[in-house]
Amino acid sequence: MRVAIAGAGLAGLSCAKYLTDAGHTPIVLESRDVLGGLVAAWKDSDGDWYETGLHAFFGAYPNMLQLLKELGIEDRLQWKEHTLIFNQPEMPGTVSRFDVPDIPSPFNVIASILCNKDMLTWEQKIRFAVGLLPAVVRGQKYVEDMDKYSFLEWLKRQGVDERVTSDVFIAACKALTFINPDEVSATILLTALNRFLQERYGSKIAFLDGSPTERLCSPIVDYITERGGEVRLNAPLKEILLNTDGTVKAYLIRGLNGAEDEVFTADMYVSAISVDPLKVILPKPWKQMEFFKKLEGLEGVPVINLHLWFDRKLTEIDHLLFSRSPLLSVYADMSNTCREYANPDRSMLELVLAPAKDWIAKSDEEIVAATIAELEKLFPDHFGGDNPATLLKSHVVKTPRSVYKATPGCQQYRPAQVTPIANFYLAGSYTMQRYLGSMEGAVLSGKLTAQAISEALPVANSSNLQMLTRPPATNAATA
Repeated sequence: MRVAIAGAGLAGLSCAKYLTDAGHTPIVLESRDVLGGLVAAWKDSDGDWYETGLHAFFGAYPNMLQLLKELGIEDRLQWKEHTLIFNQPEMPGTVSRFDVPDIPSPFNVIASILCNKDMLTWEQKIRFAVGLLPAVVRGQKYVEDMDKYSFLEWLKRQGVDERVTSDVFIAACKALTFINPDEVSATILLTALNRFLQERYGSKIAFLDGSPTERLCSPIVDYITERGGEVRLNAPLKEILLNTDGTVKAYLIRGLNGAEDEVFTADMYVSAISVDPLKVILPKPWKQMEFFKKLEGLEGVPVINLHLWFDRKLTEIDHLLFSRSPLLSVYADMSNTCREYANPDRSMLELVLAPAKDWIAKSDEEIVAATIAELEKLFPDHFGGDNPATLLKSHVVKTPRSVYKATPGCQQYRPAQVTPIANFYLAGSYTMQRYLGSMEGAVLSGKLTAQAISEALPVANSSNLQMLTRPPATNAATA
């Protein structure tokens, strides 16, 4: 069975991988000249990598970890100490840690909160713990029902005061969703907190040992092509051509550099592109269907990722840091955290600017200048005095529409992977799956799409279908 998949991000690539396991022949069609979608990366003229985002992997990513294990590349994850680290703006140059002891969950996370003495008072800790009880005890249905509230509204309903919000959750919301607690759905943060509380190593963080394009996406492509599939770059989807009954007849691929458009046919079709371009390219007859009308309730959130190279080491911390800056979300010194980017003498900071809606139209120079102003507060010892740190070069990567903007009420608009069109399926972290807009959500969505296609059209050698439905196991503990 030939399956045409538009989009070579994690959703499209994972869908193709699991389709090959089930005996199908996927052909992935990517519009750009680079793999990865929202995890794409490029090399500059100096041979240095810069990426679409700061990609941290969590122990609570079972489908991602299972995928890496099946590819034989799980050793490419560099697991960090089990802790969460926050900057303290009121004490520039200092950090506050939530060290998670190696004891069963949820006691490990509870202990990390109770032992932190810098950010929360005992009253705040108790209020927060009491507030979380309904989410832990009543489970996922309660979490889903809280989509009608913003996370800030939910916190207030639990009696958790503004100090907890400003100290912890502004940073967490911006890191996970690129928006603030007064905008993000409570379901998003409660889902993440549930995973952290229920899985012993759920909040443990890892970084890839190199760029996502080379170290994660390329091995998936190799796996697909070695088993008869295909991945084509520079093959942008221009139009979805229909049969008279409304099903997909073919994908029309835009010809580049003067080439003619190509009509590409397959047995089944998958859209693994982001929700915003999908809404534009949907055939007119489909736009009248309730299933596709709901997509209008979803839109991507703007994201800006920065890479800054300095002439000296700014920090020796080998971990992700929550900046608690009004402008920045999270950052890491990639010369410490990533083997391929390692440099013992100089720092390369990778930072996420969030929320980015007021900055996405500004020039790179304005964005870099504003970021440096924030770094002067975070690293006062290196930017003050007679010999301040020098910025050697920078890259700014703007994504005007990234993962879907997870505001209250959005859950009702997220579509299933199976559509009303018999030979057309969806994949992407915006589709309905438990891990929301994330790398884990993208991988899981692709797996679910492959499973749905394989169940609808099983092939003779479909014994590997069990691999798609087997509950994944996390191996973060071995790192």
